[in-house]
Amino acid sequence: VQLQASGGGLVQAGASLRLSCTTSGVTFSTRAMSWFRQAPGKEREFVAGLWLSGGNKYYADSVKGRFTLSRDRAMNTMFLEMNSLKPEDTAVYYCAAGRPILSQVRARDAYVNWGQGTLVTVSS
Repeated sequence: VQLQASGGGLVQAGASLRLSCTTSGVTFSTRAMSWFRQAPGKEREFVAGLWLSGGNKYYADSVKGRFTLSRDRAMNTMFLEMNSLKPEDTAVYYCAAGRPILSQVRARDAYVNWGQGTLVTVSS
């Protein structure tokens, strides 16, 4: 599985951005696709995840109501629509794919395939 994230940039607080994750090689064995982020000096953390078989979506509490995950299967692309951005959203955003069990959909170590990351900077 190969993933490539794009769409990051520099925006002011309150603005919106849409990240894209183009995928190839996703097979029936892939159970989940997710977004993670890593701020400077911090560990990589879960942002949003999609359970492929049922289409259920999961969000970190910090982004719930502001971020929306979607997928265009025809384009093999996953999106992260980010609204009402805050300075604390500043991070490198990564997309990931893997075969976690449902209870581990938020666990970084459950994913084996990662994109290269795209930087989002939100100024105050």
